[in-house]
Amino acid sequence: MTKEELIAKGLTEKQAKFVMTSLDGNFVTKTRFNEVNEEKNALKKTLVERDKQLEELQKSTGDVTALKDQITALQTQNAEQQKAHEAEMAQVRLDNAIETGLTAAGAKNAKAVKALLDVSKLKLGDDGKVSGLDEAIKAIQKSDAYLFTEKEQPKQQQQFKGFQPGATADGVKPGTEVDPAKMTYSEMVAYLEANPGAKI
Repeated sequence: MTKEELIAKGLTEKQAKFVMTSLDGNFVTKTRFNEVNEEKNALKKTLVERDKQLEELQKSTGDVTALKDQITALQTQNAEQQKAHEAEMAQVRLDNAIETGLTAAGAKNAKAVKALLDVSKLKLGDDGKVSGLDEAIKAIQKSDAYLFTEKEQPKQQQQFKGFQPGATADGVKPGTEVDPAKMTYSEMVAYLEANPGAKI
């Protein structure tokens, strides 16, 4: 997560800077953690299966041809499992990248929005970005805008209108009198907005 993303989430510049310096780059995103965890679990499962196969081979005695056939069958089975594992991990990476993109786009419920996506048209690139995802999200934002949070406008400081403590009856604070002849039009408009009832 970058400082800009933290600011977009509502943190001030100072808070975002503090968070980034506190982390010092030593963090892993949830999606990356899930990918590595899935891969670790799959590798453990594969390792257990291979150990079983080796035990069976050690127990078997007999002619060399039968052992060679058994080894060939196991190699084929292991190659197929490897392909299945790689396909599963590619799907996990794609799902995580889509979920990250949906979260960044402000999806209220990523699963609900993902159900509207045609995932077969989305491809994960080597850079970790999903091609076609931005266009698909924009289309859903147009058709089903209620599924996304509205982007918050930067908060403006609320200004109170009316009598200001310490101001004169015409709304001007003592010592802040201005010369309208030296003001530009936009300065004058801003001054009148900030000091309603001021006489120029």
